[in-house]
Amino acid sequence: MEDKLLKETPTFWTKVWEYAKSILIALLIALFIRTFIVQAFRIPSGSMIPTLLVGDHILVNKLVYRFGDPRRLDVVVFRFPLDRRKDYIKRVIGLPGDRVEIVDKVVYINGKPLREPYVQHTDPRIIPRGVQPRDNYGPVVVPPGHYFVMGDNRDSSYDSRFWGFVSRKAFIGKALIIYFSWNPHGSNPLHWVRWRRIGKLIH
Repeated sequence: MEDKLLKETPTFWTKVWEYAKSILIALLIALFIRTFIVQAFRIPSGSMIPTLLVGDHILVNKLVYRFGDPRRLDVVVFRFPLDRRKDYIKRVIGLPGDRVEIVDKVVYINGKPLREPYVQHTDPRIIPRGVQPRDNYGPVVVPPGHYFVMGDNRDSSYDSRFWGFVSRKAFIGKALIIYFSWNPHGSNPLHWVRWRRIGKLIH
């Protein structure tokens, strides 16, 4: 005669503990992913228009810069140098050692104009050198371990032209994809979601 294995009926607290363990493991995995692999951010300002719009929700690859350095034209999230509690998103323009100069809104890297098909200019005025650094800036040489960053909405971006370079240590990650986009304006709520932007890769 075979022995029968008696199975104990789980008690209420046994069930609670099993659920708690599952939730704890899920939270630890989510925390690990957020800390080391990918993190979600929401775009609060228009400094990266037209690449990124206010209300875009993006995923940022935090792993990429653990194995390599930022490249020119990467769209990056970093801790704002003047207040490290704030996260900013801009495009890498100047690499360490580059000579950066802006002449009448045109960016020059090491004496050559940078091709920038992603840039938007909304103000036809040219602000003279010495009045403000928006349209005429430099030349400056990017110091070792630092980067020069700018917004794509070039006439309405608060970036390295105004507050300087970004340390390599301040980089959080590279913008990867738009996973949701929200524009709660207008009378029809069905149009508040920008469906065409969902799943768009960020370049």
